[in-house]
Amino acid sequence: MKEQVKAAIDEIRPTLQRDGGDVELVEVGDDGVVKVRLVGACKGCPMSQQTLKNGIEKYMKKNIPGVKSVEGVD
Repeated sequence: MKEQVKAAIDEIRPTLQRDGGDVELVEVGDDGVVKVRLVGACKGCPMSQQTLKNGIEKYMKKNIPGVKSVEGVD
């Protein structure tokens, strides 16, 4: 599953980079929880939680069986 998550992040990354942000994979847990770090313009952005849940998490849950949630870490 970790390779699938990495591939998904590579697909999402260009959208974030257009706005000056980026995402880094921190961990893929055995429980289906993916931990990521938002960086650049995404870090501290008022819309970062929306990007995380309605963008990244929604995309991963739709495309990768086994992903239960995506959480942001500092």
